[in-house]
Amino acid sequence: MTFGARLDRAVSARGRLCVGIDPHSWLLSEWDLADSADGAREFGLRVVDAAAGLAGIVKPQVAFFERFGARGFDALEQVIRSARERGILVIADAKRGDVGSTADAYGETWLGDGSPLESDAVTLNPFQGVGALHGSFDLAQRNGKGVFVLAATSNPEGIAGQKAKLASGRTLARSILDDVTTWNAAHASGPFGDVGVVLGATLDLGGFDLGDFPSPTPPVLAPGFGHQGASVSDLKTIYGTLADGVIVSESRGLLAAGPARLRQAIAARTEEVRLASG
Repeated sequence: MTFGARLDRAVSARGRLCVGIDPHSWLLSEWDLADSADGAREFGLRVVDAAAGLAGIVKPQVAFFERFGARGFDALEQVIRSARERGILVIADAKRGDVGSTADAYGETWLGDGSPLESDAVTLNPFQGVGALHGSFDLAQRNGKGVFVLAATSNPEGIAGQKAKLASGRTLARSILDDVTTWNAAHASGPFGDVGVVLGATLDLGGFDLGDFPSPTPPVLAPGFGHQGASVSDLKTIYGTLADGVIVSESRGLLAAGPARLRQAIAARTEEVRLASG
């Protein structure tokens, strides 16, 4: 089964909410957990438990595990495995990007069949050229996995570059989205493509000249809801013709509810997202 089909099934069953797994130091402290690999593992497993049966997608932020070195990666492996065993899609938020064999190795790390860090999808950085990621696209397609390519991110330092006009007259963000759309049109079938994009929910996307896009709809990983300020009720206003493919990603706004109230917070946000997706 393609990733696009798997994503469509998850969205149909559990909705569009993606629960972030971000073991910040301050969150570990608020959860009475040690700021350590063991604390991050326990944090992640608790989030998976809270999301199970309510949300179909989780997104561990790799950096917050990676900071603990080898033990942190071991913790991340356990969290990813637990989620996938529960039938939850895992998007590894790694934001890797390179060229040639190095880019391909990043793909094998997160998308390889049997890899210790095997996930269902990974975020990749295209700013050395979308073509440099085609090895990962190919691997994802062979293994029924997905890729989310950074296109318009919410950090203010990146906005000027992503809005910059290329010789074609398109913005860089639009060029990335066009490349993804072309790939999906040639390789994917069904309501979603296997390759998606990351478009921050706190941005005024009109300034990126993104325009309209044909079928299959590129999946849109949309960080920025909740703590960062975007409102789920504005989903269709923010994303326009891309709204049908949006995955609503929220981390701190949910995680701050604490372990005792997290499942309740996820249930409430899942229903809110369902109503906004209407």
